[in-house]
Amino acid sequence: MSRPRLVRTGLATTLLGAAMTLGASAQGAGAANSQNSVLAQANAALQSGEADKAVGLLTPVPASGQAEARNVLCRVHLMLQQWDAAASDCEEAVRQDGQNSNDHLWLGRALGEKAARASFLTAFSLAKRTRAEFEQAVQLDGRNVEALSDLGDFYRQAPGVVGGGIDKAQGVAGQLDKVDAGRAHRLRGNIAEQQKDYGTAEREYKLATTAGAHPAAEWRNLAAFYGRRKRYDEMDSAIKSALSAARRDKHAGVALYDCAGLLIENHRDPALAASLLGEYLAGSEKSEEAPAFMAHLRLAQLKQQAGDAAGAEKERAAALALAHEYKPAQESAQQQPTNQPARF
Repeated sequence: MSRPRLVRTGLATTLLGAAMTLGASAQGAGAANSQNSVLAQANAALQSGEADKAVGLLTPVPASGQAEARNVLCRVHLMLQQWDAAASDCEEAVRQDGQNSNDHLWLGRALGEKAARASFLTAFSLAKRTRAEFEQAVQLDGRNVEALSDLGDFYRQAPGVVGGGIDKAQGVAGQLDKVDAGRAHRLRGNIAEQQKDYGTAEREYKLATTAGAHPAAEWRNLAAFYGRRKRYDEMDSAIKSALSAARRDKHAGVALYDCAGLLIENHRDPALAASLLGEYLAGSEKSEEAPAFMAHLRLAQLKQQAGDAAGAEKERAAALALAHEYKPAQESAQQQPTNQPARF
């Protein structure tokens, strides 16, 4: 009579253990889903330029998904121009997941920003590390367009002593041909412009507008070239083409911000620049490439110059509400307005 009882007891124990295992698995899955939700919210905040919100969501840094969280924090710090903090977070992301191409890419970007502001000896060391991270990003993913583009730009600009070289940049352009022909033409245009071969540069930039995956960005790049050459009528025409392309591509909202910046820098049509910034801020396709708090600051300066002091103050407040640690926003709120172009 005891055996059936033992069997039942064993079965009950097995079922209880299975239930506990399933419960633990469900809890684990729930925790993972919750963590993924937090990371998704933080990344959405990053794209919307809500720096404070993104940092708040990831503080303290979660134990699971730490590499992804550190990468997002790195990118927030880059937006805020906090170079040391950005490099530290990106280094931790790479330490947590050394096989992620994008983590190496962002670490290279953070180190490059530090190098641009460092003393000569420190910059020398940081530049070599920057190159190594870009190269590792490409080695891990040979189709990572952003990594290839950044590596090509590094080779183009850096001296040979830290691993740069035009021949190497040309080689990267060949790799880009296979994954993004527009970026390949842009890199070749950059190389030609650097070598003061302006005819070839213009031709390559024009080819990029028809070959690229996102023509708005390439038209904006061509417009910037015309601005550097002081060919302002052609710059204005290229800006119009960039805006036309952007409104056909829902992922090209950043072109509105970039074109406004070109107009501001070249003292052209401030009313149009203000309109573009307003359109960008009102739209749903914002990007970390064009942080919303920087757009608010640019708009604040334009409104100040137009005599709208109350509107300018409102824009400055909006910038600080999104990123209270962003120093240019703090300084703008404290200083007397000037008539100089905004540089954020």
